[in-house]
Amino acid sequence: MIEVQHVTKQYGRVTAVDDVSFRVERGEILGFLGPNGAGKTTTMRIITGYMPATEGKAFVAGYDVFTQPIEAKRRTGYLPETPPLYPDMTVREYLDFVARIKCVPPADRKNRVATVMQRTRIADMADRHCSKLSKGYRQRVGLAQALIHNPEVLILDEPTAGLDPKQIIETRQLIRELAGDHTIVISTHILPEVAQTCQRVVIINKGRVVAVDTPENLTARLTGAETLYVQLDAGGAEAGPALAAIPGVSRVLASDGGFEVESDRGTDVRRELARTIVNRGWGLLELRPMRMSLEEIFLQVTTDESAESAHQPDGATPAAEEASRG
Repeated sequence: MIEVQHVTKQYGRVTAVDDVSFRVERGEILGFLGPNGAGKTTTMRIITGYMPATEGKAFVAGYDVFTQPIEAKRRTGYLPETPPLYPDMTVREYLDFVARIKCVPPADRKNRVATVMQRTRIADMADRHCSKLSKGYRQRVGLAQALIHNPEVLILDEPTAGLDPKQIIETRQLIRELAGDHTIVISTHILPEVAQTCQRVVIINKGRVVAVDTPENLTARLTGAETLYVQLDAGGAEAGPALAAIPGVSRVLASDGGFEVESDRGTDVRRELARTIVNRGWGLLELRPMRMSLEEIFLQVTTDESAESAHQPDGATPAAEEASRG
């Protein structure tokens, strides 16, 4: 549904986005994750046709955003980092105006405006001027305008910025409900946003993609091992050596009143662990997989990438990202 092929964006000698490629399948929610200044907003603006790339191509629903921009934009809803509201219009007037621009049929406009106001929970503000809205409501009106023409693709840049905790939960739930009917890309630096909403992650750092996968697969790839947490109610000093002797176990570490049991990737030792524990008459209180958190994954891939690029003369791209916001 979305395909980005070797996209590069340069501002003079500074490279904001450097040979970025990824795909988003139909109905998928993809998290586009990176620290501030990594190139996220620039990439989103290229995908939506807001700005051209220096090199490379981007496709939305099969349409090239550079050579077929009108067709691509008809299929795209975009919530930029700062919602594009008209302060002198009421919320209802603004959404009707956006519906006209986006060619919603006249017979459907009233219904469509009412539907998106209901879905984004702004119906109580329908007759309030946009200039009088709180930041949270402005963000939700921005999401409503992105949905007004029922697009196949949604590009959301920091969709929960400025929302209170209740609104954040509601917005995340709405995004999950939209998946399947819409293909969604969420650009954010807020890690829980991705962990709770997205099926796959693209991590970008200094303008380059450093990881693309599910959080689960990234964990396995980065650790190179499967790790289980085991807690027993007996065993004492014997427990560690006994667990380490199980075929397939590569390392056992004492941890938080239990043990971290590592095995080679692809090796499932749970059955043998349980059998050993039961045969020795110990009580098994807990047996669960241990995974890296998204925060740990993010820190590892961005720190490694920063270390690799530390000696490159053009490593600093945050200035380019700031230039793109101007």
